[in-house]
Amino acid sequence: MKNKWLALFCFSIAFTACKKSFLNVPIQGQGTAALDPSVASNDVTGAYNALITPDPTQSGFGQYDIHGVYFITVTNIISDDADKGSYAGDQPLAADIDNFQTTSDNTYVAGLWRGYYAGISRTNTALNDLAQSSAVLSPSLILTRTAEMRFLRAYFFFNLVRMFGGVPLVLTVPTGPTNQDSSFYVRATDSVIYNQAILPDLRFAVANLPLKSGTDVGRATKGAAETLLAKVDMYLKNWQEADSLTTDVIGSGQYQLMSDYSILWRQAGDNSAESIFEVETGIYGAADYGIPEYVEFQGPRQDNGMGTPTTPWSNPGFYQPSSDDGYGLDMPSANLVAAYEPGDLRQAATIINLPPSSPPVTLFDGFVVPSLQGIQTYYNYKAYHSQIPAGGSLPQIEVFDGNRSLCQKNLHLLRYAEVLLIKAEADFNLGNTGSAMLYLNMVRTRAGLPAATSVTQTTIWNERRVELAMEHDRFWDLVRQGRAAQVMIASGKTGFVAGKNELLPIPSTEIAVSGGRLTQNPGY
Repeated sequence: MKNKWLALFCFSIAFTACKKSFLNVPIQGQGTAALDPSVASNDVTGAYNALITPDPTQSGFGQYDIHGVYFITVTNIISDDADKGSYAGDQPLAADIDNFQTTSDNTYVAGLWRGYYAGISRTNTALNDLAQSSAVLSPSLILTRTAEMRFLRAYFFFNLVRMFGGVPLVLTVPTGPTNQDSSFYVRATDSVIYNQAILPDLRFAVANLPLKSGTDVGRATKGAAETLLAKVDMYLKNWQEADSLTTDVIGSGQYQLMSDYSILWRQAGDNSAESIFEVETGIYGAADYGIPEYVEFQGPRQDNGMGTPTTPWSNPGFYQPSSDDGYGLDMPSANLVAAYEPGDLRQAATIINLPPSSPPVTLFDGFVVPSLQGIQTYYNYKAYHSQIPAGGSLPQIEVFDGNRSLCQKNLHLLRYAEVLLIKAEADFNLGNTGSAMLYLNMVRTRAGLPAATSVTQTTIWNERRVELAMEHDRFWDLVRQGRAAQVMIASGKTGFVAGKNELLPIPSTEIAVSGGRLTQNPGY
């Protein structure tokens, strides 16, 4: 299927219990980095695998998360793109986040804090061992792998800042008891995190990573570093830098829009010409290995006795011939449905939209979602993964070995369409409206829409919403645009409090571990 250089080394890594600090992550590898080339190499692989899960010993509702259930909740469900979904009593902690009633003891929030610092710890360990590997690895390989790790570390810190604001700046591997070093527990400002971690790491990565065509599938590339740096510059309103970086990505010849938007969310679209950086999933031990619960959490759900008709679904040849496809959470909102213009091809590729009566909806692989037996009207099509087992009565369309909770679903973190939209927004803010409209219309044309004849900040933001819908950016976009309160309240999420809910609370468990040195965000 894909080049799986990721050896799924992370299954050999275990993490500490929740009562310990997020910094207490065991050393990876065997032997010493100075003598054994596999030590640093395994550290690098382990850091990449943190993108799937920083703790493979737990389920999607465990104590660590980076891109799983908790991430889905604080990015999609929290926004006007989606609602919690499922039935009313399911996942009350997700409902709290959806309704802006989050408290500092919410375990979803704590799992994200621990997960992201576990990922940062892996990158720091890899960087430390790479620096000691000069006798066993070539200088060029050390430089490239170092740039990859600094790209990942910048990504982890970028998400932490977007979730929590200022956080502890952890750029080294602890050499002694961490509780003796206040820097590991005192929050740096978001400005310090950007200027001492995110920006220098990404600039180093841009300068030292190869092009997409010059490395293995799944590794960080120059284009990925330039795209993420342009995105960071967009958040910081560094428009000239964002414009220059996106111009370079566009001119590199490494990327292009796929003609069929819907293909992007299927295995056939993994690592396509539009792909800039993805979380790579695959096979481990002849079994599925993907982000825990990512697919099942969002899959179409029947009632199971929770208030709608109880007739079992019938999908012969699928893994679940007389059952549903998941938990039905992260439900696309009616607000999102209404955001699409008539004729926009992206709507049908993004939202499973069940009509109020027959006929049922048939998905791309033949799976049938009965209209009157689903628990809700909308589901996230971008999260769907075909569950036809190999050797069955139906031809297998996507690789699936029977583990619904670990479906091999790549997560597309950066893609070329976003580069074009960042370029359009940068050009608009620099006064180059003609260029902004050019790049905006490249995205619109692929969506089957007529070209825009004028461009405003609002039209660019609206285009960004529908192009990237359910891709985990909408809420953070609203915050950086300064209109989160306005849009959330207008969409019916009236619990939003300006000056508070733009950020998540610092987990109370981590404040306790720090001995009170971590301070809480305003309003919590």
